[in-house]
Amino acid sequence: MIKAIAIDDEPLALKVIETFCKETPFLSLEKSFTRPDEALRYISKFPVDLIFLDIQMPSMTGIDLYKSIERQPMVIFTTAYSDYAVEGFNLSAVDYLLKPFGQERFMQAVIKANDYYNYLQQKTPSEEQHMYLRADYSLIKLKFADILYIEGLDDYLKIHVENQKTIVTRMTMKNILEKLPANDFVRVHRSFIVPIKRIEKLRNKTLTVAGNEIPIGSSFEEGFLRCFRRREEWLRVASYELRTRKFRNSFVISSAFVHRNP
Repeated sequence: MIKAIAIDDEPLALKVIETFCKETPFLSLEKSFTRPDEALRYISKFPVDLIFLDIQMPSMTGIDLYKSIERQPMVIFTTAYSDYAVEGFNLSAVDYLLKPFGQERFMQAVIKANDYYNYLQQKTPSEEQHMYLRADYSLIKLKFADILYIEGLDDYLKIHVENQKTIVTRMTMKNILEKLPANDFVRVHRSFIVPIKRIEKLRNKTLTVAGNEIPIGSSFEEGFLRCFRRREEWLRVASYELRTRKFRNSFVISSAFVHRNP
């Protein structure tokens, strides 16, 4: 259950959020506030998972309020002014609701929050098969298995995805490498990360991945080859074990047949 609070200087706007929250089974709206200072005092004593936060308030903007929180929970900004959308997402907002919004749009936002909450609560990160990225003013769930390759462009990344639109997100190569499974992805160039299983061909320091030629940078060559050989060794061992298992099964079946037919 996600514990949430709502902050808005308009009581009617709070009433709308309270009504929608009551009809959302995975949300518990703990309290509503019209005064930002009271909300901050509450958060310092009772941490929450999600804040519905109006941006344009008389005493303090929602953006300034959120920046002042030491341990920042998820936030869904609510406002009548679309001009704040970009700044809101730069603060890692889950979503941005433009007033007036209906229940359907509200549900889209809180489902994103619930998905992200469940993702953060997972106890075995090594078994995770996906990650979340912020792109196109949205929180996007991306499966590792769907990634073809990742291309770096200054502070942005282009993530080429199988049978989907290319995702452009503001992130560094270092940041995304920390999120990817180390045994499945390798950086081969200052501008490229590839999934090992997607490599189709290696020739003259050039990889073919999803039909595209990707260069191997000199400073990344040794690390790539070490990773690639380790993967090949693992595949050889797995193949040997599979052949051995098949042989044993075949031997057992043959022996049983002989015993039944002396």
